[in-house]
Amino acid sequence: MRSHFPLTWLSLSSISLVIASSACADTPHHHAAILAGHETLSVRAHPVRRGTQEVLSHKLMEQQVPGTNPLKTLAQLPGVQFQSDDPQGLDTYSNQLYIHGFTQNDIGTTLDGIPLGEPTFRNYNGLSALQAISSENVERLDVTQSAGAESTPSTNNLGGSINYISANPKEKTGGTVSQTFGSNALFHSFFRVDSGHLNDTGTKFFVSYMRNQGEKWKGGGDQFVQQVNAKLVQPINQHSQISAFFDWDALQMVNYQDYTPNWLKNNGTKLDNFYGTPNAWSNAYNASQGIFPSSYKGINDPKDVSYYDSTASSSDLFGGITADLALTNKLRWKTTFYGHEETGHGTYANPYACRDASASPCPAQDDTIQLNGSRIFEQVRKPALERFGGITSLNYHIAHHALSAGLWYENNHYTSYEYAYQQPLPGQGAPLNPFGSFKNVPSRTLWGQEYNTNSFTAFVGDTYHPLPSLEIHAGFKSLLNTTRVGHATNWSLRFPSLATGESLTTAKAFLPHISLDWHFLHRHELFVDISENVHAYPQSGYNSSNSPFAVSQAAYNATRNTLKPETAWTFAGGYRYTSPQLQGSLYLYRTNFNNRLQQILANTGAGALLTNNTTTVQNVGGVTMNGVDASVTVSPIEGLSLFNSISYSHSTYDQNIRSDSTTYATRGQQVVAYPRFMYKARLAYEWHHWQAFVDAQYYGRRSFSYTGDFKLPSYWMSDLGLSYTLHDVSLGALKAVSVHRLVFSFNIYNLANVKYASTMGQNGFTMNNAGGAALNNQSILLGNPRQFFGSVRAEF
Repeated sequence: MRSHFPLTWLSLSSISLVIASSACADTPHHHAAILAGHETLSVRAHPVRRGTQEVLSHKLMEQQVPGTNPLKTLAQLPGVQFQSDDPQGLDTYSNQLYIHGFTQNDIGTTLDGIPLGEPTFRNYNGLSALQAISSENVERLDVTQSAGAESTPSTNNLGGSINYISANPKEKTGGTVSQTFGSNALFHSFFRVDSGHLNDTGTKFFVSYMRNQGEKWKGGGDQFVQQVNAKLVQPINQHSQISAFFDWDALQMVNYQDYTPNWLKNNGTKLDNFYGTPNAWSNAYNASQGIFPSSYKGINDPKDVSYYDSTASSSDLFGGITADLALTNKLRWKTTFYGHEETGHGTYANPYACRDASASPCPAQDDTIQLNGSRIFEQVRKPALERFGGITSLNYHIAHHALSAGLWYENNHYTSYEYAYQQPLPGQGAPLNPFGSFKNVPSRTLWGQEYNTNSFTAFVGDTYHPLPSLEIHAGFKSLLNTTRVGHATNWSLRFPSLATGESLTTAKAFLPHISLDWHFLHRHELFVDISENVHAYPQSGYNSSNSPFAVSQAAYNATRNTLKPETAWTFAGGYRYTSPQLQGSLYLYRTNFNNRLQQILANTGAGALLTNNTTTVQNVGGVTMNGVDASVTVSPIEGLSLFNSISYSHSTYDQNIRSDSTTYATRGQQVVAYPRFMYKARLAYEWHHWQAFVDAQYYGRRSFSYTGDFKLPSYWMSDLGLSYTLHDVSLGALKAVSVHRLVFSFNIYNLANVKYASTMGQNGFTMNNAGGAALNNQSILLGNPRQFFGSVRAEF
C-alpha cells in the first residue's frame, strides 16, 4: 500500500468520479457522486479534502465475474498491483496488494467508515473486506492514495486508504438473483431481497445471501465461502438518517502449497499437497519417512513439496450503527459504534514430528511432539479477536470554509495460539478432518501469545475555496496506540520462549496533510498533495509477519532499542486534461519511508515454512520511492474507448542491511515484490445491449531477495469480458414475472494461459540468493491458468 495517484481514465462502464468529503463526514450531501452520461470510468487522483481520491463504482465492478474481489478491479489503475492464486481473488492467504511501492499492510481499509484493520491474512485487528461484505453489495470504492485522509480511522494508512461503500436498500420492493458457473466446478450464487419503503418515514432494508464454492485448479479439495449481509436505513426528515449494517460469514479454504522458484522452473506448476487426491494419507505418511511418489524424482526438497493438508477457516460477526444528523443547515454530526468477533483456525499436516529420517513410530528420544509417535502431527493455529469502537465527527460550513473535526477509539483483544494435534499411526484410523473441531483429540500447545491494544486518533481539517476554481486543504491527525503482549507459552522441544510482558506505544501528535487543487483553465487541472503518516506496531502469530512482538524474547531484546514505528512523508503533484474524446493525466510522487520493519528469513527448506524459527524482524532503515504514472484514454466514436497507462517506480532501500553480523548490499536496490515498470491497456466497446472489453497488463521483473540478486521474470496478463443486457422482461407462460434487468455475461481470466508467480513473500524474503537461498525459498504462490465463466443475473 502506497503513496499517491494520478488521474486516470479507463473507459469501461458507467462511472464518474468526484471528490468525496471526509470519510468520517460522509453524508447524503457529501457523497462522491455517480454521474450519468457516457459510460466511462473516471479514475482521478484528486488531491483534495485530506488526500487524493479515486472512486470506482459498482458498474465497473459488475464487469468482473460475480463474486470477484473488488481489488481486482482496482488493479486496472496505474501503479496498482493485485495478486492472488485463484481467479476470483477470494483466497485471503494469497491476496496481495501493492500501490506505488507500499504493501497492503500500509493501506487503511474501512467499510462505510468502520475500520477493517490491516487487510492481511490472519488480520489481527479486523477482517478482510471480502469477509465483511459481498462484492455484489459494494456500491463503490473510495480510494485515497498518498498517506491517506486524516479522517480515516486507521493506524496503518501510510500509503493510502480504501473505503468500501455499501449499497443502500432500494426505494421499491424487489430483489436480485445471480448464478455463475465456471472452470473447476465453480458455483457462485447470490440472492438479495429489498423491502422498499415500509412506511411513510421511508424505513427500508435489504438482506442478502452469497455462496461461492469451487474446486482448486490443481491438487485436491475446494474453496468455499458463504455470507449474509443486511442493512437498515431509517431516514429522519430529509437530511438525516440512522443506518445499521450486519455481516456474518464462514470461510473454508483448502490452500495451495507454497512454491519455490526452483520448482516452478524445473517441475512445472502442478505440485501441490496430497489432500483430496487418491491415497492422500498413505502418500503423505510415506513422504514423512522419505518415501516419495516416483514423479517426485529429482525434485529439490521433496519433503516440503507436499504435506497432507494446508487449510484455513474462519467465521465473523461484524456490524455497526451510524447516526448521520443535520443539526443545522451548516452543521452535521456523524457517529458510529461498531463491534466485531472472529474465530477460526489454519492447519498444516506437519511431517517433521520426528528427528529420525525414517522410523515409525518415532523413537521417544527423537519425538519432538511426544504424543503417539506418529511422524505427522496436525499443526493448528487458532487466532481469535474481539474489538469494539466508536467514531464521531463534526462538519461545519461557513463562508468559503468547510471545517471538520473528529475522534476514533478502539479496543482490540487478539490471541494467537498454535497447537499440535495427534494424527494416527498407519493402520490406526483415518486422518483428522482439518475443518473439524479437534475436540477430545490428544494435543499440546506449541506456542501462544495474547495482545491487548487501545487505539485513539483525532483530526481537524479545513478546506478553503478562495475562488470557485481553487481548493486548498490543510489538516492534521494525532495518533496514540499502545499494545501489550502477554500470557506467552511455548513447547520447548520445538520453540524458544516468546516475547511476553512487553509493551510498545506509538504516539504522534501532529501528522499534517496539505493539498491544493486548481482548475486553471477549462478542462485543465493541477494538483499538489503533501502528507505524513505513521504505522503503529503490527501484531501476528509467532514469526508470521514483521511484527516486533511475534518473535522470541531473545530476538525482541536484541532489537528493542532500535525499534521505531514506520513513518512516511509523501509529496505528489500532477496534471490532468479531460474532454469527451480525450482524457490524459500525469502524476508524479516521492515518498520518504522511514524505519521500515522487515521480516528476514535466514534459512529455507527442511520445514522452515512450518516453523520459521530462524526468522528475525528488524528495522532496515529507509526506502525512497520516486515514481510517475501517465495515462491516456481516447474515445474516437461513441461507445468505443482505448485506455493506456504506464507506471515507473524507482523504489529503493536507503541503506545496506546488517543481519546476523553480516552486511548486505541492499542500498539502491529495488524493493522486493514490486515491479519497477508496469503497462496497462483496455479496449472497450458498447453497442445497444452489448458490452465487451479486453484488457492487457504487463508487470516487470520483481525482486525476490533484498539484495536484488534474484528476480522473478516479467509477464503479461489479459482478460476478456462480454455481456448482453435486457430491460423490463416478462417471464413465464402468463408473463407473471417481471424482470427489471436481465444480464448474461461471459468472462475469460488469463486469456493467454500464462504461467507465472503471483503472490510473493507470504513467508518472508531471504537477504540474497547465496547457496540458492532465494531460489529455494518456499514463499511464492502460482497464478491460475486460463479460466472460463458464464453468469446470469436478474433484478426484480
